[in-house]
Amino acid sequence: MSFLDRIAACNNADLSQFEPWYVGSVRAGFLHRDFLPMVAVRPDLFSHRDGGWHLEPSLDTPAKRTAAMHAFLLTLRERGLFGRSWRDEPYKVATHFNDPTLLEMERAAVPWFGVRAYGPHMTGYVRKSDGLHIWVPRRSYEKPTYPGELDNTVAGGQPANIGIFDNLVKECAEEASIPRSLAEQAKAVGVVAYWNQSGRQLKPDVMTCFDLELPAEFVPQAHDGEVHAFELWPVQRVYETVRDTNQFKYNCNLVLIDFFVRHGLLRADDSDYFAIVEGLRRTQPRPS
Repeated sequence: MSFLDRIAACNNADLSQFEPWYVGSVRAGFLHRDFLPMVAVRPDLFSHRDGGWHLEPSLDTPAKRTAAMHAFLLTLRERGLFGRSWRDEPYKVATHFNDPTLLEMERAAVPWFGVRAYGPHMTGYVRKSDGLHIWVPRRSYEKPTYPGELDNTVAGGQPANIGIFDNLVKECAEEASIPRSLAEQAKAVGVVAYWNQSGRQLKPDVMTCFDLELPAEFVPQAHDGEVHAFELWPVQRVYETVRDTNQFKYNCNLVLIDFFVRHGLLRADDSDYFAIVEGLRRTQPRPS
């Protein structure tokens, strides 16, 4: 196993299995060919032309689109499509984070429509006499997604109508009991991006990376049930666990690999260095 294996696992999408989905003239996402029967039964809402699927053009405001899409998604929920993943949490639909909102969509539906999602991922670390240590949480065994896997110190999806930094501060309090005065010291250090496919779902996602150096005496505490427990690991143990195992949630590996690059654990003379750095920021899909 290697860091390149972790990157490849995140970038497994085959776009030949998908068709583009448009809102007006804007490509908002992608629909898997095996998901299309669920869309095609609603010609009043979705039409197919010019090699893509289009949301009904008479829905000409974000509010109209949001309402119509929500009603449609509720019918899919009743059919059991989303399982336990439904959150009642709206995500913004737009090509890029700061672009105008096309509509808002339930979080659980976003990968079914191949919509790009965002979220803050923070690495909380401590400097000790023997080097860096990282606070590693284990996800609750009751979570509907990736239960019991290892995660970034604090991470979360990006709901509509809140900034990424404010969202991070909120997640710090909810997931790790990190007070606002400490959470606000977190530094944005870049982004990682990937195109991941899981069956009929597509995640062309971007994660904003933050670092937070924590005081040696501070101990994160699980607060909202998202985390089973936190452990403070030497950075070398984190490094080897990411490189050699699948214990971390798949996309959290990228955030940690980026941390290893920035903090000098991965050096420029490493034979995979350039491929690793390039692979961390796949904002465009690889050709099918």
